[in-house]
Amino acid sequence: MSKLVEFKDLIDKDYTFKGESFILGAPILEGEIVRDAYIRVPLKTLNRHGLIAGATGTGKTKTLQVIAEALSDASVSVLMLDIKGDLSGLAAAGIANDKIKERYHDLNLEYIPKSFPVELMSISEEKGVRMRATVTEFGPILLSKILQLNDTQGGLLSLIFKYCDDRQLPLVDLKDLIKLLQYIGDQGKIEIEKEYGKISTTSTGTILRKIIELQQQGADLFFGETSFEVDDLMRINDKGQGMISIIRVTDLQSKPKLFSTFLLQLLAELYATCPEEGDLDKPKLVLFIDEAHLIFQEASTALLQQIETIIKLIRSKGIGIFFCTQNPTDVPSAILGQLGLKIQHALRAFTAKDRKDIKSMAQNFPSSSFYKVDELLTQMGMGEALVSLLNEKGMPTNLAYTRLCSPRSRMDILSESEIDALLDKSKLVGKYKENIDSESAFEILSQKIENAGYAQNKAENDTQRKAETRPQKQEKSALEEILNSSIAKQMGRTASSILVRSFMGALGLTGKNKR
Repeated sequence: MSKLVEFKDLIDKDYTFKGESFILGAPILEGEIVRDAYIRVPLKTLNRHGLIAGATGTGKTKTLQVIAEALSDASVSVLMLDIKGDLSGLAAAGIANDKIKERYHDLNLEYIPKSFPVELMSISEEKGVRMRATVTEFGPILLSKILQLNDTQGGLLSLIFKYCDDRQLPLVDLKDLIKLLQYIGDQGKIEIEKEYGKISTTSTGTILRKIIELQQQGADLFFGETSFEVDDLMRINDKGQGMISIIRVTDLQSKPKLFSTFLLQLLAELYATCPEEGDLDKPKLVLFIDEAHLIFQEASTALLQQIETIIKLIRSKGIGIFFCTQNPTDVPSAILGQLGLKIQHALRAFTAKDRKDIKSMAQNFPSSSFYKVDELLTQMGMGEALVSLLNEKGMPTNLAYTRLCSPRSRMDILSESEIDALLDKSKLVGKYKENIDSESAFEILSQKIENAGYAQNKAENDTQRKAETRPQKQEKSALEEILNSSIAKQMGRTASSILVRSFMGALGLTGKNKR
């Protein structure tokens, strides 16, 4: 059996599935595309998560776009975090230029331009459906991890949430939490300590400073009402296509803390809201996180553990998560080990250290008798990648050097007028447009402090008025004060005794009898 026939049989065996699947590309052997043998991805295993990695300009984002298109056609909802701002083109049909025609001819496939149902979203000032969440929805544990609080500070934050629950004080936005911290550090400290135990002013000050730091990255735009509903991320349009929700976060590259805050809350909300589904024939939702290194570069150990836990458990909810980054080492090894589908685009080796790292990285792929992986990692062209995935039984497939399909939608961004037209047709923009500032902890505590101040001033004024209306005693002169003093009285008694004794002596009368 020739090497080509052996390779083709292996690909057909490993990449042909009973359930629903889609074509990602065609395999390459010794520089030639193996025609009529395709690399397919089973929908059943996409809740096992994935990784799309590669150097800048190797086609990672277009691969992400291809997968999103296939999922939408399969009635699977998609959620994408768009850091670079180049995913909005999914809403418009592509153009069959010469390069695309050549690629599809090589793949022996037909290129059919197509647009997809897209919902543009935002957590900042970008145009789109506004996504918000309340402080209460975060809860003390998640908020403690985001603020990187120690155990003592985290315990105090839990106490604060308990106090708010008991007093029915809604924590909606950050100004509510700041006002509460100021209150328990001053006017409300006695009240809190009487019922919940002694609190540390130092801890309240530390939490307050960390919240203000989060505010400075623009978190006020994210915390508040109307709170976003997870169900709005899992919609199917009238044509049976899954909606592709694109969260525009191009202005968050310099704000990693806000980015990780938003993402962790989103994952936690998805996990808490979605019911257990087990192993479905296809996922309910697939989340793509572009430029994933932004999540991990400033994350604390506690935060990484929280992300790892959610990644492990959320697959049972029918949700898959894909990380898109330049280097696989950007993703912590504990999380990397949970990713079933791996698509590795080319890496660049400019230094001896780069070449050493690539040799080490090659060992993470399944061994192959057809490829020298460490060499391929630096030689692959744009739109080519090494692919390995889990089959329907959860077993890894053999490694396949693959020429990938190109997107059927536009490989460019929408114009401002096209974005405006897309938002005008949205059913969600109006639902989440209004920023509601309902009565919450800030207003309630402000009124409480004002009432307490009014009561104290009233009591002081009443005391002063009573003092003013009380009959006043006539003031004594300085001479009277002196004469009425105890010293003056004693001096008077002494002087009287001397005068009496002198007078009695002059009369011949003394206190002793003469014999």
